[in-house]
Amino acid sequence: MTKFRKLGRPTGHRMSMLRTMVSQLVKHERIETTVAKAKEIRRLADNMVQLGKEGSLCAARRAAAFVRGDDVIHKLFTELAYRYKDRAGGYTRLLRTRIRVGDAAPMAYIEFVDRENELRQSKPPTPQPSQRAPLDPWTRSRLTRNFAPPKEEKGSEPELSE
Repeated sequence: MTKFRKLGRPTGHRMSMLRTMVSQLVKHERIETTVAKAKEIRRLADNMVQLGKEGSLCAARRAAAFVRGDDVIHKLFTELAYRYKDRAGGYTRLLRTRIRVGDAAPMAYIEFVDRENELRQSKPPTPQPSQRAPLDPWTRSRLTRNFAPPKEEKGSEPELSE
């Protein structure tokens, strides 16, 4: 995997905590945690939803190696895969909420988008620009010849008549 935030923990503790938090996010669809942890959870949760959309046996085994609980795996490969079948990414949303009283850590909700009782509605998808039909090279060269200035020959010098 790529570089993670250390989160002030040894590797085993950090990975165990992230696996548990991703599993709880899939199960409850919204959790509150610190902003740094939520940013790490977002990367991993989006990857798990991508595996659920893939739907192959290999993807199921890779997801089962990470998340905890058969009910979580079932939800990934049925409910969440169906919900996000047309979405090309960005399955989670991070909403900053408050400053924690004990240590002044910034807190945030992380939740899945397009669900019931979500804290903020998702934005409508941006319309994609229409695709132009590609021009064949001969048409393109004829079009550029119409708009390009005429070429001057460099070998001949203009003759001056006296």
